Parts: sequence; C-alpha cells; structure tokens
Amino acid sequence: MKIRQDRLAINPLQWVASADGWIDPTLAPPLDQQLTVIHDAGITALHSAVPGDMTPQEYAARLAAYGVSPAPGYLSVRLTDDAAERRTFRDTAARVARQHAELGVPTVFLAMGMAKDAERVARPAVGHLSERERLERVRDLLAEIAGVIRAEGIIPAFHPHVGTWAETEPETRFILDTVDSSLLGFGPDMGHLAWAGADPAQLVRDYADRVASVHIKDLDLGLAARAREAGWDYRKTVLAGLWSEPGHGSADIEGFVGALPDDFDGWLIVEVDRGARPTPEESVRLCGEWAARQA
Repeated sequence: MKIRQDRLAINPLQWVASADGWIDPTLAPPLDQQLTVIHDAGITALHSAVPGDMTPQEYAARLAAYGVSPAPGYLSVRLTDDAAERRTFRDTAARVARQHAELGVPTVFLAMGMAKDAERVARPAVGHLSERERLERVRDLLAEIAGVIRAEGIIPAFHPHVGTWAETEPETRFILDTVDSSLLGFGPDMGHLAWAGADPAQLVRDYADRVASVHIKDLDLGLAARAREAGWDYRKTVLAGLWSEPGHGSADIEGFVGALPDDFDGWLIVEVDRGARPTPEESVRLCGEWAARQA
C-alpha cells in the first residue's frame, strides 16, 4: 500500500538517546528547535507529548505554526501492588487521553514500562522469566488502563516493547486474545517485535481489525539475532548499532506496511531510538527523505 503523507509522523527519539544506550527525555532540545528541524525535513506530523506548561490548544497552535499536526502519543505503566501508584497510572491515562481528545487524535499507544535495573532489560527480547501468573497481571493492568482511556473516547493501542513484561510474540498474542477488541486495540512497533524474533507483518495480518496505528522502525536483524543468542543486555544491543534510519537497516518495512489492511486509516510513526548518523538533526533529515519516497 502507498503511505498517506498526512498519516506519516515522527517520534524524534534521536534527541533523547543517552550515551549509555537509554532514553533520557531531559536531553530534548526546546520544542521550537525540534519543530524547525522536523519541518525542514518535510515531516508534517509529530508524536503528541503536551508539555506541562502548555494546554493542548497551545501545543496544537505551536505545532501548526510550523506546519506540523499532532499524531498519537505514548503511555506506559508498570506492575505494582501500590494502590496509590495504580491510581496515579489511571489519573495519568485519563489526562493523556483527554489531551488526545482535545488535539483531535483518536489513538494513544499503551505499553508496559522499562526500568534500567529490570530483569528483562538485563536479558531482553527472549521472554526472560516468563510466567503465566505475571502475564495475567500484565493483561489485567493493560485492560484496566485501556478502560480509563476508552472512557475519554480514545482508542488505546497495545504496544509490545522489548525490555518489558510484554515483549514477545506469544505474550502479544495472549494479551490480544484475552482482552476484548472493543476495549484494547493494537499498536505494533515493527522494530521491537522483530528484535524479539517475531514476525511483525504476520501479527498485523492476524489482528488486522485491531491495528489502530503503528511504529515504523528499522534495525539490523542479524545483530538482533546475535544479541539474543549471546544474552546481551538492552543497552549493549542498542549501542552495538541495532537501530537505524528507515531504509538503512535490514527490516522489511515494505512487507510490514503491505500487511496493513487496504482501508487502514491509522498513523505510521517513524522512530529511531538511536540514529546511525552523527547528529539527531541529520537522522531526522534522513527520516524525512525516506518519508518523501513513500509518496
């Protein structure tokens, strides 16, 4: 399928990739600086993340000043037995969903979160320490938060992510198969699924009626396989050069996009967690060049 340019966005993680292979949001340059680079790269939509000192209306106006539209953002939660923390997750989910509603963005990605010292960060992409009871708790938490998001009129799209308790293909299928489609959609990240050895295109075909929006991510599939076999941790794999700008790795982006339904109307959001280029600005420019070739 041909990619609609008005449904192609970027989540510019290049700017927040830290030297130790992690993601550090405090590294992000001012929003106007990001928007200038994104606009100059020819990209017309941005993963939504309303700053704490802006209203959704102010945020949308700032984006519009650069010819950029808001696209689906991202929300993560983690397993906890702390009731107060659970309430915080629900409150945050409601707030983010309301922001999306005010921005006119119908979908938000919903994932389990990571921590630097987590077991699956130390042994990622292989379903380390997998157990049914924990997976059921993950499922229940995602369903609970999805209900909060749905109550605000927004579609929560489950987003499997390496380094979390929902990363592999069997875990992805379990969650989608045991949470009703009227509650939880699907927001696959082709890069994270491929890193975990899954077939992202087949998952899209199997759950076509639930795919709300997707993340486009290129990577070195050979390196991912070697890292899984050798037991590398998350950051070592990333720092070894796992990710690349779209079209510069070995992922089957065309096959993944081609698996989307003919009537797919969701967003395709390009992410490069750590670019192969010397600067984030150059990486964003290459993302824009790839996007232009999809017209």
